[in-house]
Amino acid sequence: MSLIKRGQAKECISIDLVNLRDYADAPNFKVDDRPYGGGAGMVLRVDIIDRALKALKLKKGTKGKAIVLMTPQGRKFDQGLVTKLAKYKTVAMICGRYEGFDERVRSLVDMEISLGDFVLTGGEVPAMAIVDAVSRMIPGFLGKAESLDEESFTSGALEYPHYTRPEVYKRQRVPKVLLTGHHLNIKQWRADESAKRTRKRRPDLAK
Repeated sequence: MSLIKRGQAKECISIDLVNLRDYADAPNFKVDDRPYGGGAGMVLRVDIIDRALKALKLKKGTKGKAIVLMTPQGRKFDQGLVTKLAKYKTVAMICGRYEGFDERVRSLVDMEISLGDFVLTGGEVPAMAIVDAVSRMIPGFLGKAESLDEESFTSGALEYPHYTRPEVYKRQRVPKVLLTGHHLNIKQWRADESAKRTRKRRPDLAK
């Protein structure tokens, strides 16, 4: 069973999927239309999204709730945003599709988030990534809360290397300090390795 499924079973989190077509007009239930001024692709309609938000009793600026728009123009998703979103009781994510969305949709949301500098077919994959990252910060979701303490980015640096059995594999040995049982020395080794790895692989994070 996945951690997300376990989290839902334990009622740590609740995930609801909303189909915008449920708030579109019959008989075609269209949620998009051609852009004014011409151009390729179709654009998600602001009135349909607004109707869905109202039906779900979601409004910009509501305490304890956040309406998020998935867009390449948003703030790049990072651990800081994970921590921020985890503090909300409700997070609603609007996933873009087609050519994009009506510019007026921006006036309905609390924040705009981008997963990175690349293009996808829709906002569903970024939304799933955010759900996964934020869920791990919810109390009770992980078996051991201390699992969060030394993770990459949570501590401000990349995580130290991990080793398990076998002790020797293809002439590669587990560092001796990890076999000593000396907790202070192991803690110092991990801190040193974390700093070294961060300087080498992500100098932008190095202090």
